[in-house]
Amino acid sequence: MTTQTPYSSHAPSRAEVDTLPGATVIEFGTNWCGYCQGAQASIAKALEPHAGIRHLKVEDGPGRPLGRSFKVKLWPTLVLMRDGAEVARIVRPTDATDIAKAFASL
Repeated sequence: MTTQTPYSSHAPSRAEVDTLPGATVIEFGTNWCGYCQGAQASIAKALEPHAGIRHLKVEDGPGRPLGRSFKVKLWPTLVLMRDGAEVARIVRPTDATDIAKAFASL
């Protein structure tokens, strides 16, 4: 059985995210979301060859300013950033191939 890292209820501010150097993946979702749970294996598989990339799992929902600043509507949403700028976005990924394609933009 694989242990999944839960979504963190503590999120950095948008200003902090915008100043992060290098590649970052922000994964928005919730621990109770069925789509999020179903996507975890694919997300883990896609991230495996990119071990050096910063991966933030952020709990999202009403009143969560970071998710609102990225206009997140559905979970999970992966926002891929390079040096604080969004370069790709994947909403409700269904397999690791979809996510891997987005990594080409990093």
